[in-house]
Amino acid sequence: MELKRVVVTGMGALTPVGNTAPETWENLKKGMSGAGPITHFDASKFKAQFACEVKNFKVTDHIDRKEARKMDLYEQYAIVAAREAVSDSGMDLDTVDKNRIGVILGVGIGGIHTFEEEAGNYALNGAEAGPKYNPFFIPKMIADIASGQISIMYGFHGPNYTTTSACASSTNALADAFNLIRLGKANAIVTGGAEAAIWPAGVGGFTAMHALSTRNDDPEHASRPFSKSRDGFVMGEGAACLVLEELEHAKARGARIYCEVAGVGMSADAHHITASHPEGLGAHLVMSSALEDAGMKPEDIDYINVHGTSTPVGDISEVKAILKLFGEHAYKLNISSTKSMTGHLLGAAGAVEAMVSCLAVRDDIVPPTINHEAGDEDEEIDYKLNFTFNKAQERPVRAALSNTFGFGGHNACCIVKKYVD
Repeated sequence: MELKRVVVTGMGALTPVGNTAPETWENLKKGMSGAGPITHFDASKFKAQFACEVKNFKVTDHIDRKEARKMDLYEQYAIVAAREAVSDSGMDLDTVDKNRIGVILGVGIGGIHTFEEEAGNYALNGAEAGPKYNPFFIPKMIADIASGQISIMYGFHGPNYTTTSACASSTNALADAFNLIRLGKANAIVTGGAEAAIWPAGVGGFTAMHALSTRNDDPEHASRPFSKSRDGFVMGEGAACLVLEELEHAKARGARIYCEVAGVGMSADAHHITASHPEGLGAHLVMSSALEDAGMKPEDIDYINVHGTSTPVGDISEVKAILKLFGEHAYKLNISSTKSMTGHLLGAAGAVEAMVSCLAVRDDIVPPTINHEAGDEDEEIDYKLNFTFNKAQERPVRAALSNTFGFGGHNACCIVKKYVD
């Protein structure tokens, strides 16, 4: 069976550095930090009091007030990003076969705010008054509901579900969408991810694990991947969606093509519930699997958007995996962690970073890893590698690889390349 080619024809985003895909891309190229004091709740008694929140978001600008009240914030973010992506794709929704268009999203946590709110209300009032839950509690909370809502909104009857693999979730969603399209099971799939976990339970839980940076006096410089003074990741929130489409279907309708999806990889560390393998075993395997899937060699990659969360162990293990797989070519690559600007969007990280990789390929620009300072070098990291510190770099980007690694040892990556007819 000959596999079909898959291209990216639409994108949308709502992130800590931009409320659309173009705005996000422009601000990433400028090296803008999305970090600041938490406004979603009073975090003054928390060890980590800052995060990368979405800014200037008014849900009623996008969704009817009555409908929005039935949705968790992560779901609202997903719908906004999906609408932008579908509009950007230029699909004529009156003529496309909606039975062959699907929605596959990745969500790491889902409606944590809804769960926290409802459980808190019961804890305060349930013992005396008896349980009184919002009838929309379950639909608002469950991780799959955003993909369902998007399919309902457009009448898309194709494959519809949600993948959950912690911080690899939306890359796994993209991988599934890619595979279903190239196997001929769908003509197009809206894929991506959403997350909105900057609430007491989310921040408190990650802080208790010592996973978050506590640089409260300087939030904008707290996410500092590959710098010795890194002390944990900065939580982010938001959503990104891509429209993946079978090439001939896209060409037949005269679609504008951003890039081609070349291959995907998936692996497991099989090591620890939260820590990455210290030698980057799973990271090496997932990248090599993606290259094999794409029929490409390490020398074909020009840019890696790394997982690069700014954690002491994770950054080192990823560098080890890159050096092992790419050898001497590693020193010819550009590497960057856009989490230094967006923070870590958990289940939505892979979608945002896949979008960034597509735009890097389109524009031949690599966005930076910000917040690195001279003298802040870690002796365990090889700084002969080009981490694209602090300033975007123009260079030919024939193909880009995007890494995502999640708690539980889940690893997923995708490769996108310039489209050539």
